[in-house]
Amino acid sequence: MNETPTAEREILLDARGPRADTGAPVSGQKSVLRIAFERPWVRALAPLCFVLIIGAVFNAQGSFFKWGTHRDMLRQVSVYGILACGMTLVIITGGIDLAVGSILGVCAVIFSILSIHLGWSAWAAIPLVVLAGTTCGLLSGGMVARFRMQPFIATLAVMVFARGLAKWVSGGQKISSAVLNPDGSYKYVDLPRIFSALDHKILGENIAVVTLIFLACIGLCRVLLAKLRWGRYFYATGGNEEAARLSGIPIQGVKLLAYGMSGLLSAVAGICQAVQEQQGDPEAGSTYELSAIAIVVMGGTSLNGGRGGMLFTLVGAMTIGYLEKILSINAVGEASRLMLTGSIIVAAVLFQRVRK
Repeated sequence: MNETPTAEREILLDARGPRADTGAPVSGQKSVLRIAFERPWVRALAPLCFVLIIGAVFNAQGSFFKWGTHRDMLRQVSVYGILACGMTLVIITGGIDLAVGSILGVCAVIFSILSIHLGWSAWAAIPLVVLAGTTCGLLSGGMVARFRMQPFIATLAVMVFARGLAKWVSGGQKISSAVLNPDGSYKYVDLPRIFSALDHKILGENIAVVTLIFLACIGLCRVLLAKLRWGRYFYATGGNEEAARLSGIPIQGVKLLAYGMSGLLSAVAGICQAVQEQQGDPEAGSTYELSAIAIVVMGGTSLNGGRGGMLFTLVGAMTIGYLEKILSINAVGEASRLMLTGSIIVAAVLFQRVRK
């Protein structure tokens, strides 16, 4: 007798890829397309290819074909991509995290205060900021796992709390190299070396350090999901929580880990945001949760949980990044970009529903 529960076995099979069709052979152009779009990679890459075609057509007098455009796209999407890594972990478990943008904001403020105004070294400031972000994530996870609150409500509460905390800690002001003196005047201090180090470009200025941080987050999270036992727990919990509980999977621990990792990655994104803007803005990260969700969904991770992966999130980040870059080089306004991002979420969800 197979000891693996049927529901969990189906979840793990879905995580590995599409199952073979056991029905009668199909033929014809329609059947071929149907089978092709059942494959997760096809559904993930199709929007990216479509966006690249748009960029090739609307190339802004050849700007799209320059390496600098692609390098800048990777740099600009990296913060969103780091948030999307944490969002992917949470969504795979069947949850959602609306607090990632606000946690980014409060962590950017704390990092700027510690490193710029208080003169802390990076070795002291970064661990404290990461701890703060992880704590916020665990707060969300605790409410979801221990008190069985709906993820939407729990993370919405943490989102509001973290945004208020960012404004309280900063006094509602941006934390920059301009330091307020007691007499009301300002003095300007040099930015710590960590700012230039993380905002630097390497390999002949062809790739930004923050892009490497994003790729490292993708790699580490992929190892968690694909190589470790807890990764299998993530998929099983999101696919069928009751079956996972009956099979002995620690559901509370899985959810705490997922939301804690999301908070940790939000803190990393907050540090990267601060060094890119050279300041800690208490309003930083507003609507970033929308972009993170768009990236995850565009990559093909199911909002119902139990299905998806980090490489899909990487494809989703590139899709959103290229789309925003194409709109930018063609001088499309910010309001139109936001409306288009919302439309993309709906279109991507509908696209995912293509089935056999």
